[in-house]
Amino acid sequence: MTDQLVAPAALGRSLPGWLAAALLLAGTALAGPLLGGASRPLFILGCAAVGGYAWRRSAAEHLQAALLLFAFAPFLRRVVDLSAGYEASGLMLVGPLLAVLAPLPGLRVLLDGDRPVPAALAAVFGVGACVAYGTALSLFQGEWMSAATGSIKWFAPLLYAAALALRPAEERPELVQAMASVFLAILPLTGLYGILQYVDPPAWDRYWMSLTPILSIGQPVPYGVRTFSTMNAPASFATFTVAGLLLVGFLRPGRAALLAASPAALALLLSMYRTAWISLAAGLLFCLLFQATRRRAVGVLVGVAAAVAVAATLTPFGEVIGDRLATLGSGTGDDSARERLEQYVTLWNLPDSGLIGNGFTVTDVGSAGAMAIDGMIVSCWVTMGIVVGMICIAALLLAAGRAIAAAWGGRAEAVVVGAMACGALVQIPLSNVASGELGVLFWIVAVLAPEGGPGGRA
Repeated sequence: MTDQLVAPAALGRSLPGWLAAALLLAGTALAGPLLGGASRPLFILGCAAVGGYAWRRSAAEHLQAALLLFAFAPFLRRVVDLSAGYEASGLMLVGPLLAVLAPLPGLRVLLDGDRPVPAALAAVFGVGACVAYGTALSLFQGEWMSAATGSIKWFAPLLYAAALALRPAEERPELVQAMASVFLAILPLTGLYGILQYVDPPAWDRYWMSLTPILSIGQPVPYGVRTFSTMNAPASFATFTVAGLLLVGFLRPGRAALLAASPAALALLLSMYRTAWISLAAGLLFCLLFQATRRRAVGVLVGVAAAVAVAATLTPFGEVIGDRLATLGSGTGDDSARERLEQYVTLWNLPDSGLIGNGFTVTDVGSAGAMAIDGMIVSCWVTMGIVVGMICIAALLLAAGRAIAAAWGGRAEAVVVGAMACGALVQIPLSNVASGELGVLFWIVAVLAPEGGPGGRA
């Protein structure tokens, strides 16, 4: 499997960037429990070193290394927490964000007025200005830590997107193929672990679940977990899995690839995260519109339908999957949907209707009386205020729209990127997709739409 990971033509004899990331992850998993708390800063420094090393080799290797780090860093955090004690801030999760900041020095070229700015960066600059406003609000309130954590979660994906957008246009198909290759390695691991986690959660998962304020992960008992696999929440795991299934399903032909992805598809169902299910359906239907992916889309749709039917009828957890699927058609009877609508009413009924915003100072949703923050619209409204927040949403829609429009060029890579962007459009009202690991995934998709033309493959 690893021999399919994309690398530039001249690899030389040195270590590939994705392998450096894998060795860092494996080494932390083995040594972390022995080193205890000391492993946290060491892992962060290791992520920064791997990011710099991989970027010097190639953008494709760096992209693979970054996705590996985001997929498995939360798992390592829990393993270390079990031996060193619960660390509420999730310090180790900063590591992958530092890794994607490796291309930062190269962004100096944007200050050169003679160089044309890629069109894809218009949305990046728009969101960046809105995030700067939210950061300023936090600083004016004396919330220095909130400003720091909030801004790095938002700015790191934007800066990485800017670096990728500056790469030559002819590299974009290679970068999309690099994502497909690394997900071919990620999906079997996260899928199998996710199934194990649902059936019998390991000790580090149970320990972390009993202490974290995250309410959407279920109970730390067998058959009580909402699967989040190696990641930090069902939403993160499910969103990454949907992206991986689309990339592998359409850009890695053959039954072996689909077989490798099948555990992740089952784990996706066990996440109970309906937003990702809808996102996957939207992406598959989008691929039906194009000749380059239509035949494959029919096969994937049949396979997904068969997998859902088997999972809902022939597995020990079929009943809970079936019940969750049934809620997709419940409409106004859906408690989750009503709660989301009530968030808009609550914000509108504030004395100033949230005109200015609160900055990155949102009370933890695990605290008594705190309002849940679901979806980018509510998140931007609370953080930046209704005016600046809606400007931010418009920029996000522009970014996704450009990726969708590029699919009409006909290349399979462009269609798959458009399908992922289509799924992101579905998620924007329902999930927070622009910060942290999901922000990295969203902005990668937004700037990597390959140029159209012949030569795509299905």
